[in-house]
Amino acid sequence: MFYCIFFGDFLFFMMIPSDIIQQIKDRSDIFEVVNDFVSLKKKGQNYTACCPFHNEKTPSFSVSQVKGIYKCFGCGKGGDSVSFIMDIENLSYPEALRWLAKKYQIEIPDDDKPLTDEQINQFNEKESVFVIHEFAHQYFIQQLKNTDEGKTVGLSYFKERDFRDFIIDKFGLGYNPTGWNTFTKAALEAGFKEDTLIKSGLTLKTDKGALIDRFRDRVMFPIFSVAGRVIGFGGRIMTTDKKVAKYLNSPETPIYEKSKVLYGLNFAKKTIREKENCYLVEGYTDVISLHQVEILNVVSSSGTSLTIEQIRLLRRFTPLVTVLYDGDFAGIKASLRGIDLILEEGLDVKVLLFPDGEDPDSYSKKLGQVEFYEFLEKNTQDFITFKTNLFIKETINDPIKRAEGIKDIIASITKIPDVVKRELFFQLTAKLLDTKEEILISESEKIIQKEKKKAPLLEENKTQNNEETNVTNDENITEDKQKEGVFIFSREEKGEYKQEKELLHLILNYGELELIDEKPLLFFILNEIADLNFHIPLYQTMLDDMRLEAKFDRVAGKEYFLNKENEAIKNLVAELLMPKYTISESWEKKFMVFTPQEKDHVLVNVQEVILRLKIFYILRMIKENEKNLKNAETEEAQDNCLMVGLKLEAMRKEIAKGLNNAIF
Repeated sequence: MFYCIFFGDFLFFMMIPSDIIQQIKDRSDIFEVVNDFVSLKKKGQNYTACCPFHNEKTPSFSVSQVKGIYKCFGCGKGGDSVSFIMDIENLSYPEALRWLAKKYQIEIPDDDKPLTDEQINQFNEKESVFVIHEFAHQYFIQQLKNTDEGKTVGLSYFKERDFRDFIIDKFGLGYNPTGWNTFTKAALEAGFKEDTLIKSGLTLKTDKGALIDRFRDRVMFPIFSVAGRVIGFGGRIMTTDKKVAKYLNSPETPIYEKSKVLYGLNFAKKTIREKENCYLVEGYTDVISLHQVEILNVVSSSGTSLTIEQIRLLRRFTPLVTVLYDGDFAGIKASLRGIDLILEEGLDVKVLLFPDGEDPDSYSKKLGQVEFYEFLEKNTQDFITFKTNLFIKETINDPIKRAEGIKDIIASITKIPDVVKRELFFQLTAKLLDTKEEILISESEKIIQKEKKKAPLLEENKTQNNEETNVTNDENITEDKQKEGVFIFSREEKGEYKQEKELLHLILNYGELELIDEKPLLFFILNEIADLNFHIPLYQTMLDDMRLEAKFDRVAGKEYFLNKENEAIKNLVAELLMPKYTISESWEKKFMVFTPQEKDHVLVNVQEVILRLKIFYILRMIKENEKNLKNAETEEAQDNCLMVGLKLEAMRKEIAKGLNNAIF
């Protein structure tokens, strides 16, 4: 096993011993890992949340801390801690291992060897861009702290803003000096390639072919992913040249999509989750200043309009967003649409307005930590009340503008998906506007009907959603799709496939238990179905692996399959390990009701599933024999088919007795 790193002009790989890999997996608590990215809620023995991999408002994402797996019953994603980091951070398997090793402070021994050409070709483009960003981050810090220009220009600026040393270090602030290509030259000398620098957005290529820095003579604010990796930069110019943008951000790159990133979320997520509230501010310095006065649950959209992706990112961690506004009325009006988007996504919104001429940065410094916190607590109000008062003040002497403003407020309330909250806000707004609640609700209904007409008609019965993950009735499925776990079945065949899936469920959960003759249960199962094969390609692939490992007296269990590169297998295994429903622990604690668990009847369940599979196998043989009988051209062939039919029917009845079924 290897993972890749850059050092200068050379690309190396480092062997990760199997015992280190196992140590990483053993130490990686699935709850801790996932909870860094979504806010998990306890539900029975498991934890639930809205899935981070697809948009949903009702949680279908489940985490089992006991089994060390996650599974989304909406989009199908599933696996262990390594799989989760691979999916959420878009990393390779070795990079995900390295990420977890760093989190749990597990040292991976160095064993540097040059990569082969094949391994170099497999190296992920995104990983190379991550590496150049980390190099740039350290370079900018070094320029800020260890050069005369950095200290005189960059560090002086931060000190003027009253940023203390600990906060400068915490946010990794830096400086890129004057000169057209100071950073680019340093990166090229360190061995980084020209195309990597250009892809990273840190270097530009002029029409004449010259390479220049994107950020020149700027203090640098590194932008981090939710997991804390540097994915971009924001830079503030240090000159007074009005022709140059005051703030400059990284462009879109393989690792940075501005619409999906919130500045400071990596530092804020823990406190946001604890307080169930996130302060939303405008810029980098606002976030940093609030951290300096111990307001930690704060993020910024980096001076751009709030996007739906950013809102959904916030929804992973909190049900409430509090927007902090300065006194700029024009700026407030421009951002109201973004708040409507927050309401539409089911989040509660509160608002706080600073005095004229003040913003979070300036006012936190003016008041100090204690008074500023009290100001936040006393002056926040719900968004609908804020917006209503805002329009009352603006349109007090203009009936036409007042009518337009009321419609705008109604439109905002209509965005709220919760019917009860919507009703309460209509009552409150009617009082504030001194109008009838019925009028507001009637106008709201008009808006809803208008939106329905705009919305495209949904295709009925486009896909058949059933509990069989990775199953479809599409007759045009390619062979490659079947290998990925997409396959075809008829209604008559569904019962058999369910039994195949149930047997895999029992094997993965209990196959290692020594229940018969001190041997793993899996060996008993494989012996009983030695003459049977599964009809779903994905299931058969797993069965083949189990049979192969069993020849060497090894059990191919959950760890074996979760380490596979096949995404369809990992998703299926997570589903088979994760129960959709769990019995409330309070039954036993409060009511002394003890319900038998699946593990208490494993042998009975295994025997029943195997018998059902054999029944289905015989039924298929009976069907095939009936076809042969119809096509038989001689009396002898007909007699043979009749004899085979009698034997198959006798076998079917015998197995049916074992299932306590008179007729199956």
